[in-house]
Amino acid sequence: MSAQPEFNLDIAEYMQSVGEAGRVASQAVAASTTAQRNNALLAMADAIEQQQEKLKTENAKDLEAGRARGLADAMLDRLELTDERISGMAEGLRQIVALPDPVGEITDMSYRPSGIQVGKMRVPLGVIGIIYESRPNVTADAAGLCLKSGNACILRGGSEAIHSNQAIAKCIQSGLELAGLPAEAIQVIKTTDRAAVGELLTMEKYVDVIIPRGGKGLIERISRESKIPVIKHLDGICHVYIDDKADFDKAVNIAVNAKTHRYGVCNAMETLLVAEGIAEKVLPELRKQYDAKNVELRGCEKTQKILTGINAATDEDWDTEYLAPILSIKVVENMAEGIQHITDHSSQHTDTIVTEDYTRARRFLREVDSSSVMVNASTRFSDGFEYGLGAEIGISTDKLHARGPVGLEGLTSVKYVVFGDGHIRE
Repeated sequence: MSAQPEFNLDIAEYMQSVGEAGRVASQAVAASTTAQRNNALLAMADAIEQQQEKLKTENAKDLEAGRARGLADAMLDRLELTDERISGMAEGLRQIVALPDPVGEITDMSYRPSGIQVGKMRVPLGVIGIIYESRPNVTADAAGLCLKSGNACILRGGSEAIHSNQAIAKCIQSGLELAGLPAEAIQVIKTTDRAAVGELLTMEKYVDVIIPRGGKGLIERISRESKIPVIKHLDGICHVYIDDKADFDKAVNIAVNAKTHRYGVCNAMETLLVAEGIAEKVLPELRKQYDAKNVELRGCEKTQKILTGINAATDEDWDTEYLAPILSIKVVENMAEGIQHITDHSSQHTDTIVTEDYTRARRFLREVDSSSVMVNASTRFSDGFEYGLGAEIGISTDKLHARGPVGLEGLTSVKYVVFGDGHIRE
């Protein structure tokens, strides 16, 4: 069975046409009303539900090809479109409809001594290129968020999901046309040729930002090759620091939840830091709970003296995102040493302090330079939905343009607007 739809393409010429069409469509989307974009999203959701059997048929082609290629069971599970996941795509689009529209919002208005009034208006970024792997439901999620925020987008999914993604694309484009918006506002690349990604990364004339979603290898390649600004995060090496002035029960509950709530997610704790003054009290209880959940513990020398029999943590462990039931533990002298360890090893994703000392909490918030810094809360809260963004397209550990969970506002920029009444500069 073919791994992709049968057609011949000159990749450079094809990508050029995609870019040109996306730029033209972005102007129509930016000028559209909230109601028009919402109507398109609702029509997309309806089309996905109506085409459920077609989506499953096309998805079956991808699954069959994936099994033939020897894809792991976990990858096949991510690839599969079940009835529940198809319904989830439609429901996700309807939830985006309910989110406030950031486009056109004017804030920070103030009068200047000259008499002019100056403010900031939120505007779309323009054309967003999104490169992702495996899960075909990302096609609908990404399309919905980009459209709601007034952007056009060019989506390039993984080769293993080509049939599924193209079937979803037809539903998306039918929804656009029903709402009177150009179908080219959301384009899904029709080829699995890796050269298409290379072309997309050099199309700065047409594409305003690139967002990669996938493994570290993919994101590193895109960051290295792109001539276009990239919103990304490479690792989720998240820390919980238990201070010697922490509440015992809070510390235990947070440390267990941050590690074991889900393992294969970027906001799971990978390193636990514990102050010497509380280590002998809290670590034995944590070991009991981690053992009950079959979490492998790796510790520094001080940790091994308290928790005998655990494996030694190596230098590599402090810089590893396990995405698995493995946890590295380090006993530190005080908060200053804990902050220094985070500075040296954090991926600037999410880091938490557990303490009842307000002054220390404030210092931790000030000195830890991560996209999310927390006090007395699990790192698992680092999520667009939990932050009230409604949905996210990813989490950024960059400092520009967006940082942390990237929701609708993160897919926009601002421009200054000025109101005068015949004012001229003297």
